[in-house]
Amino acid sequence: MMMTPSTVLSILLVALFSLSAEGTYTQSIALGHRHSCALLDTSALLSGAVKCWGSNLYGQRGDGTTTNRATLVDVSGITTAKRIALGGSHSCAVLTNGKVKCWGFNTIGQLGDNTTTDRTTPVEVSGITTAASIALGGYHSCALLTDWTVKCWGSNGNGELGDGTAADSLNNWPERFTPYDVSGITTAQSIALGRTHSCALLLGGTVKCWGSNSYGQLGDGTTTRVGSGRSSPVEVSGITTATSIALGGSHSCAVLTDSTVKCWGYNYNGQLGDGTTTHSTTPVEVSGITTAANAAVFANRAAASISLGNSHSCALLTGGAVKCWGSNNQGQLGDGTTTQRTTPVEVLVITDRYVLSTTSATSIALGSDHSCALIADLTTKCWGLNDYGQLGDGTTARRTTPVETPPPHGSSASRYSVLTALVVTIIIQVQSIFT
Repeated sequence: MMMTPSTVLSILLVALFSLSAEGTYTQSIALGHRHSCALLDTSALLSGAVKCWGSNLYGQRGDGTTTNRATLVDVSGITTAKRIALGGSHSCAVLTNGKVKCWGFNTIGQLGDNTTTDRTTPVEVSGITTAASIALGGYHSCALLTDWTVKCWGSNGNGELGDGTAADSLNNWPERFTPYDVSGITTAQSIALGRTHSCALLLGGTVKCWGSNSYGQLGDGTTTRVGSGRSSPVEVSGITTATSIALGGSHSCAVLTDSTVKCWGYNYNGQLGDGTTTHSTTPVEVSGITTAANAAVFANRAAASISLGNSHSCALLTGGAVKCWGSNNQGQLGDGTTTQRTTPVEVLVITDRYVLSTTSATSIALGSDHSCALIADLTTKCWGLNDYGQLGDGTTARRTTPVETPPPHGSSASRYSVLTALVVTIIIQVQSIFT
């Protein structure tokens, strides 16, 4: 039977991605205050090991030391992770068995092991056996469970655990060293945490938030503070079609079904993206963003379409471009400058080297003052502050444009690039034969 060029192409592409699925490559990335981690694929099951780099004062890299590293190191004992998240100075992973393990700073119980002892290697969070995903804040942690409820633990000074408890006479809420249920959340689809506030995206597209509200970051039209926050969830005003959410230092954003983005809360550095530096207690539309990605680019890969840092924000667009806005004093917007931006600017040189595309990010993640993107060619690129080596390029030099983080050892990224180049060459030859 004579094969057509399209048939030959299909066979080659299947072979390419089957081969490139073997070995090790980056599935997703997560950033903390001054450290970064990558979840690696070690098989077709899309789960595996974790590598971290950057600041390690409290053991948040998880390698059994407190030594800072500008290069990737293995997290001890993690081989079956399916989701990762980073907080101020702590890190957590959801395992394939539904349990959660955390490591790093634990002074306020944010590791959930019923102690306040810092951990340089992962410890199991008490009582969590059905976790679907995880999110970390400055000093608190939350897990979304498979029954769509949420449990949180750690710091609760602003009601950010959402357990509905009353403040004491000094307007303080009790800290929790083990997980507690978030009050009234029974249909959560995803969760996000900021420095001292938390939000859940609910079934149907509404969003509820709780915790600190000094700048309106809960989005309910107030800066109401019972003590200094709200300990039970309140609904964000006017958001009914959200598909994803992200939280920063004291601001919040949501991607809507029409691919626009709305943000609310603190705006001193223009991180709401509406062209002003005015704080907003209700959502305002980010200027010029009309094609924000609404879903993961690759099936079964946890891709973020919006991510927030301490005072900056970035959105992944449907074509693979990344746009950022807000604070830029460390080059965290990636536009080659350190100029603050109150409206989105495009990150420079987010490029797939082996596929015919000039803007090919598939996922983004932001830390306090640094940013990273996972690229379609399986590489990772980062930019911004690098004082602890959190960009992973082996230096501590600040970068105002993306630099490549070296792939994990044994990576199939190089295999992918070679195979892609080979397929492109063969396609050209096949086309010449059939024409």
